[in-house]
Amino acid sequence: MKKTSALTAGLVAMVSLVAFEYVAVAVAMPVVAAELGGRELYGLAFSSALAAGVVGTVLGGRWADLRGPLAPLWTGVAAFIGGLTLAGLAPVMEVLIAGRLIQGFGGALVNVALYVVVARVYPEELHPRVFSLFATAWVVPSMVGPAVVGLITETVGWRWVFLLVPFLTVAAGLVLVRGLAGQPVHGGHAAQARGLLGKIAWAAVTAVAAVLMQYGSDDRFPLLAIGLLVLAVALPRLLPAGTLRAVRGLPAVVGLRGLATGAFFAAEVMVPLMLHDERGMSPFTAGIALTGGALTWSFASWLQGREVFGRGTNLWLGSAALSAGILAMGAVAIPGVPLALAYPAWIAAGFGMGLIYPTLSVLTLELSAPAEQGENSAALQLGESVFSVTAVAVTAALFTATDSAYWTVFAAALVMAASGLLIVRRAVGAPSSGAPAGAARQAAPTA
Repeated sequence: MKKTSALTAGLVAMVSLVAFEYVAVAVAMPVVAAELGGRELYGLAFSSALAAGVVGTVLGGRWADLRGPLAPLWTGVAAFIGGLTLAGLAPVMEVLIAGRLIQGFGGALVNVALYVVVARVYPEELHPRVFSLFATAWVVPSMVGPAVVGLITETVGWRWVFLLVPFLTVAAGLVLVRGLAGQPVHGGHAAQARGLLGKIAWAAVTAVAAVLMQYGSDDRFPLLAIGLLVLAVALPRLLPAGTLRAVRGLPAVVGLRGLATGAFFAAEVMVPLMLHDERGMSPFTAGIALTGGALTWSFASWLQGREVFGRGTNLWLGSAALSAGILAMGAVAIPGVPLALAYPAWIAAGFGMGLIYPTLSVLTLELSAPAEQGENSAALQLGESVFSVTAVAVTAALFTATDSAYWTVFAAALVMAASGLLIVRRAVGAPSSGAPAGAARQAAPTA
């Protein structure tokens, strides 16, 4: 029992640190760019971590299947620490970008390996609770992170935003080592690494496409179009066959995760801007709306962990709440609509995500044979990341092309969220984890 408690504490701490650094960099980067120069490289500081993360996710998933989760986990921890240290000591912007690349790669390895650890150690009936803790570990840093990072930056300097986390990561790693002792995490289940190099190559192409879309969303529409075309070719080779058609089973699970996260984040990035520019809210009062969504995300994750509802109900209710929240927030952009609607709107959206997000993590492991747990977990995380980048880039381009018409962003996000309702049935009631390896993927030849 003590070892399991230590393992859970170590897992949650590691997830929290990766999540905190994700938030921290966004807050600290304006100060970093001002001190190091190289403002023209500002966007690359973010996209480098994203690109490396795509490759790390694909590699980490297959590596965990072949050799067990420990090798990618500790390699990821070492890369995460090394990248943060390099970034914190960077004399120029180019070195900081190199550190961000290493950090992003390491964080991706860690995230995938942790899913496989959960699959190996915890019985299926505890998976909902573990993933509810993971969800909370991602949400809480978004609530307290900006204030903490701002305080660190103003008192001891931005470098300690990067340099403090390695010490905390070492401490979390020591707890994790204790928790992993004697657990069934050694060795892999997959027989061979056939196709791994090809997957890594397609992951690199997908990363390039994602970066092109990021840069193309702001008045560089040819880059956006090229990125979308490249992505259409590369991404299906990394996801379960049939994902883009939401084939029943694992493909629908991965597709629903991508649609939900893409819809939520595409809308969320516009919420503070809309509330400030269109409705005259202060940054503080606009931020409270986002905080409400973060709180209900955590609360709904807690409900999911205790299985208050069935998994099908989680996905139906979550998708409906997410769609309603986005619709209501979009309505707030209309001058005659009461401004107070912004708060329950994002409370509903956050609640929906809290039900959807961990439920899909649980279903992914249930639908995965032992030799596919890493690869399928990687596909879930990769789909989430790429769908979100695509949704944010496309909606930002719509916003620019329509002369800052907020309704276009919320309408596009609503279409994505409502589409999730159409595929919920395909994500539940699928073949169980006892099915033969690969059964959950179906036999569809393409995504």
